[in-house]
Amino acid sequence: MRTRYLRIACAALLLALGAISGADAVGVGEAAPEFSLPAASGKPIALDSLRGQVVYVDFWASWCGPCRRSFPWMNDIQQRYGDRGFTVVAVNVDKKRADADRFLQANPARFAVVYDPDGKAPLAYAVAGMPSSYLIDRSGKVAAVEAGFLDERTAAREDAIRSLLAAPR
Repeated sequence: MRTRYLRIACAALLLALGAISGADAVGVGEAAPEFSLPAASGKPIALDSLRGQVVYVDFWASWCGPCRRSFPWMNDIQQRYGDRGFTVVAVNVDKKRADADRFLQANPARFAVVYDPDGKAPLAYAVAGMPSSYLIDRSGKVAAVEAGFLDERTAAREDAIRSLLAAPR
């Protein structure tokens, strides 16, 4: 029953987000829209404060099945590349913080998690589904965009991260 509810909720969100034109979506080579969102501590994390690092911005929600699979991978890449100037920032879009907290108890995050219950950041990025990720280079430009999370794409994502980290500053 819960699985059916989650599928219906996911489909409803995707339909609602579908109202956003693909022409408005943030694309490769464009400046990543800025945001400043609170972390669990209440202290905000601003994207512009991470300029000079390679940043993986991931939009997620507690009801998102693929998000459960993406968290271990994001933990792994944060651990492996964090000391080289890489940061994962996961933007939660749940309306209720308790939903996100339950998800995080079951799927711990060893990377930055911020909260956007009003959905302003995903709107600025024209996110079309959960999860959606944006790889941002050291200058603040979008280097890659990916909707969904597929295990078979993790090697390509990691190659893109390594390439950006190796690029001259």
